[in-house]
Amino acid sequence: MQLASGANDSVDVRTALSRLRRASGLPVAFGGLLAAPGRFRINELSGTATAVLSGLDILQGNGLGGKAASLARPFAVTDYSASSVISHEYDAAVAAEGLRSVLAVPVVVRRRVRGVLYGALRRPVRLGDRPLTAAMEVARELEQALLLEDEAARLLSVAHSPAAAAREASAPPAAADPARWEEVREAHGALRTLAQRIADPSLRQEMLAACGRLAAASSGRPGGAERAEHRGPVLSPREVDVLACVASGATNAEVAERLGLRPETVKGYLRSAMRKLGVHTRLQAVIAARRCGLLP
Repeated sequence: MQLASGANDSVDVRTALSRLRRASGLPVAFGGLLAAPGRFRINELSGTATAVLSGLDILQGNGLGGKAASLARPFAVTDYSASSVISHEYDAAVAAEGLRSVLAVPVVVRRRVRGVLYGALRRPVRLGDRPLTAAMEVARELEQALLLEDEAARLLSVAHSPAAAAREASAPPAAADPARWEEVREAHGALRTLAQRIADPSLRQEMLAACGRLAAASSGRPGGAERAEHRGPVLSPREVDVLACVASGATNAEVAERLGLRPETVKGYLRSAMRKLGVHTRLQAVIAARRCGLLP
């Protein structure tokens, strides 16, 4: 199981809490992701008056959030300290912040609870369907963001190791292990497609930088991400995205679906790339892009 502790995850949770407050109308939101098996840490606060909840560890099964995590379903209480349906390990922290009505929604990724989001009021009011539904929708959005980042991390891991080994050996990776390099090429195309869906700019830039290193590594020369840029025409990022998809065998319609473009737009990018590369077919464009170090 992956434990969420990176800066990207904090940005995702912070964004989710801001959305939760806007969508639910609740003035206070807080939450966090898995810090260790069976333990969640509240590390992001929004609308709180104190920092008393920050860094609080929530054990699975304990309190409102622990119960939501344990049963993988949302829960709400009208008056936290007086509730008979939860345990009360965290009453002091909740009371210090002045919270009464509280809801907790689990964040579930690939059937594993990865975190908990809370929304709260400072008066005892029965929370209706609107705030709970809004919180659940925000949790689903966070789940998708975490899922994308998990996939990005996996692809980056696949991409980095053979490319690094090839540079150390000063030999084209394709020559050393063709089957493995085909996997890397697939990872390159998937990374470029996935990068367009990543909200966090630092992670998106890291993914695109890894794509550039993969493309440069295909030349077999030490390091030349910079050199590769001068070996041929400069394509736009979208032209490279389209060629990366075409290299995987995708049709124009499939490329359009992957990149969120219209088929006519894909054709336009492809024609432009072929013109810059001085070729006349899709296959020639892919080959030329690889020779220029634009694709692995």
